Amino acid sequence: MKILSDYSLLELKQILADFPSFRAKQVFDAIIQAKDYSETNLPKSMIENLKKDFILKPINIYKVLTSKDGTKKYLLSTYDNNLVECVFLHQDYGNTICMSTQIGCRMGCKFCASTLNGLIRNLSAGEMLSMIAVVNADNGKNSERNFTNIVLMGSGEPFDNYANVVKWLELITDKDGFNVSERNISISTCGLVDKIYEFSKLNYNITLCVSLHATDDETRKTIMPIANKYSIDEIIKALQSYVKENKRRVVFEYCLIKDVNDSFQNAERLKKLTENLNCHINVICLNPNGGTLKATTKHEAYAFVKKLNDLGVSATLRRSQGSDIEGACGMLRAKTLNKINKKNS
Repeated sequence: MKILSDYSLLELKQILADFPSFRAKQVFDAIIQAKDYSETNLPKSMIENLKKDFILKPINIYKVLTSKDGTKKYLLSTYDNNLVECVFLHQDYGNTICMSTQIGCRMGCKFCASTLNGLIRNLSAGEMLSMIAVVNADNGKNSERNFTNIVLMGSGEPFDNYANVVKWLELITDKDGFNVSERNISISTCGLVDKIYEFSKLNYNITLCVSLHATDDETRKTIMPIANKYSIDEIIKALQSYVKENKRRVVFEYCLIKDVNDSFQNAERLKKLTENLNCHINVICLNPNGGTLKATTKHEAYAFVKKLNDLGVSATLRRSQGSDIEGACGMLRAKTLNKINKKNS
């Protein structure tokens, strides 16, 4: 079976060439509005024909948790009965959707719950688009866009699903669809250097974020297996290329872990690492996932950010949202899968 949301409007017109030309726009609108066949005005004969080969709505809501701060954590079901996460964040400057790019993850970062059950498979471009459509429709009228920003910071490594993410960028910025500005999209990577160089050449006005989380390679290797393949110096050089090609400031994500990377010496090394790069450091308080890593206190986190600022480094502490509903990447999915497995055992 193929997924109709994997295709642009132009591609749908080609696929549906045997039907009246306006039907492709109806199908495209149904995709954006998160409608399934039964909710469209398509003729029954056309629906029966399409159902043989195509899935219209590949993503559906499995569970929604709402935080006291208004954040919504979505557990979504795929057409093949997998589960994937998405978060809707209410913010003063425009609502943000934090989305996943893979079902699970194979990067193995010690601080992230997304990787606990490994990688199941990549999400297609259309599944990612459908994820946005479903969450958007659940937060207002499905014919309107109820968000401003999208961050690819959920489960999975976006650049490990490179081709589908690039195709999704084409779909999400399409003027006939959601028409999201490239400048309102952020992509987070753990540092796949070869893909950073490749992405640089596409000249998207995307904010590129890199999960750094350490200031030396040996420490980084203990918490992020990808560090065994790419050094911090290699990452910095790739980001310098990205800034040069795209004229965009990059962002480092730096999750504070007690007695691992939270000393003032780490702040000083961050200063040296980033002094020749147009960047911002987004400091994050660790959300424990049941492992052995411990969180730095909020007081210590503010002191770390102040130290960076005193050194002349652009840095802020990320505001925590949805902590009461397992808002961190992969936590809700992992907990739900554990319950399902216990029930079936």
